Amino acid sequence: MRSIPRRKLKNLHAEAAQFDRRAIVGFIGIALALLGLAGGYFRLQVLQHEEYQLRSEANRIKPRPIVPARGLIYDRSGRLLADNVPAYRLEIVAEQVQDLDATLEGLAGLVDLDPEDIERFREARRATRSFRPVPLKLRLSEGELARLAVNRHRFPGVEVVPYLTRRYPYGDLFAHVIGYVGRVDADDLAAMGDSRNAALTHIGKAGIERYYEDRLRGEIGYEEVETNVEGRALGVVRRQPATPGTDLRLTVDARLQQAMVDAFEGQHGAAIAIDPRNGEILAMVSLPSYDPNLFINGISHPDWQALQAPSRPLFNRNVLGGAPPGSTIKPFMALAALEAGIRTPEYETLSTGEFFLPGQPRGYRDWRPGGHGRVNLRESLAQSVNTYYFELAVELGIDRIDPFFERLGFGRPTGIDLAGEMSGVRPSRRWKRMQYNQNWYPGDTVNAAIGQGFWVTTPLQMAQATGVLANGGLLYRPHLLQASQAGFNQPLQPEPQLPGRRVIESAEDLAAVNEGLVAVMHGPTGSARAAAVGAPYRMAGKTGTAQRVSRRGTERTNPKDLPYHLRHQAWFIGFAPVEDPGIAVVVLVEHGGSGSGAAAPVARRIMDAWLLPVADEVAP
Repeated sequence: MRSIPRRKLKNLHAEAAQFDRRAIVGFIGIALALLGLAGGYFRLQVLQHEEYQLRSEANRIKPRPIVPARGLIYDRSGRLLADNVPAYRLEIVAEQVQDLDATLEGLAGLVDLDPEDIERFREARRATRSFRPVPLKLRLSEGELARLAVNRHRFPGVEVVPYLTRRYPYGDLFAHVIGYVGRVDADDLAAMGDSRNAALTHIGKAGIERYYEDRLRGEIGYEEVETNVEGRALGVVRRQPATPGTDLRLTVDARLQQAMVDAFEGQHGAAIAIDPRNGEILAMVSLPSYDPNLFINGISHPDWQALQAPSRPLFNRNVLGGAPPGSTIKPFMALAALEAGIRTPEYETLSTGEFFLPGQPRGYRDWRPGGHGRVNLRESLAQSVNTYYFELAVELGIDRIDPFFERLGFGRPTGIDLAGEMSGVRPSRRWKRMQYNQNWYPGDTVNAAIGQGFWVTTPLQMAQATGVLANGGLLYRPHLLQASQAGFNQPLQPEPQLPGRRVIESAEDLAAVNEGLVAVMHGPTGSARAAAVGAPYRMAGKTGTAQRVSRRGTERTNPKDLPYHLRHQAWFIGFAPVEDPGIAVVVLVEHGGSGSGAAAPVARRIMDAWLLPVADEVAP
């Protein structure tokens, strides 16, 4: 019979000891966990308190840049030439958008977006940090605003932002003076440098808007906005106001500007009116012109194509263009000869109709067949006698002509407050050697004497030099800015200008030349006397015709018989009233044919508009 094993009795003491050991281990583990948790809390709450406080604030507080209002631009009488008007733009913050392509596709159903808008957005986004807003569309319509308001919840990271946009009330009247603002691109951001400027949407691209960009822009401010978990703004915690741009008052006059455009009667060309007493530009036009409002929010392709016409409406003829000055150079040649002592006002030259250099069969002609007979300085200007200046220039020599004209500002920028001014060409031995690696010949001097050959001058250079004739021998820097105002409650501050630099010493020499210029307008043989008929004031002036084609052999060419695009450029320079000049005018009519027939009448209408009382007011 098998025996049944005895059941093993429990060892209560061993189990109690085991339980004690396990309890101790458990308590130690719990204590260590609690210590770790406490250490973690200590690290979060004490050691890293500032870091996590900043992160929390960043989630709750959103910085938002405040773009300042751009400075306004006025004419000399306080007429508003560049204004700011309220508008709304559509912006996207890329880091807050999960699917950018889908967002753009959805917005296209609510807002009129063309491929150019999207391409500009993508370019700007590549140049901007992901947390910064990037404009997608500027100038939303009321209908677009309403559709976006209803569908706002569908597009996180998309905002409708109110702002001020530029407007030019006078349209194309001041396009080549004021210029325009355009959308900021990557190159603009790189040039501005300061990262705060990434909030800007527009920047000056041309004219005064570009030259005085730093003043007009102002300084960007910011505000800290408290938001909820959905990102909706609850209120402004802190605000650093933006500093508005400086308002500018220009020297130009809107009424005279309009009169200048009207005086051209549809012709193409350029004109400048300047105050010879200080260099202020009173009016300046380049025709045809363009509407700068087209460029503010990005010009459309059809509008851009229309501006590529052969007439070049975007081209500022006053500072970028140039042409041979023709006979308008003669008063300055006469001054050079008087100053050098090789001529006196009474000295006479015989004009037979053609001038020959010794040993050369080719003749240089006067404009009148058979010549003008014996003429002195006064009549040489009144009748624009070429022979008088041919002989004078050969005797004077290019080595004395060149430094005299350099002193008058030819061959270099005048320094006007517009970007991109060209230098023109002041012919000299050195210039021809550098340009063509050729010697200078007497025939070059003969051509230079009447403003032909290598000469290239801008209307602005001619205006600066004409001011010297009018004011008694002082050369002033032409300028457009008269005063500025850094805030609506601040006084106007006149813009400091350089004093006039004396370039002609002899008052007698100037008086002799100006007597001839008065004879041009009022003398019985004056080439522009028809333009001065009936004027209640006396004016001085000089006509000029710059040839675009050379004559062949002994053949004479009537400018009116040439095709329009080959007709000569028509010049006029002058000032009035003679007794106390308050305005100097330069006119260049493209393809005008002759200075007396095309340019002088335009100048007369400009002078009348400034010197005679007019009740009409020009309105934008």
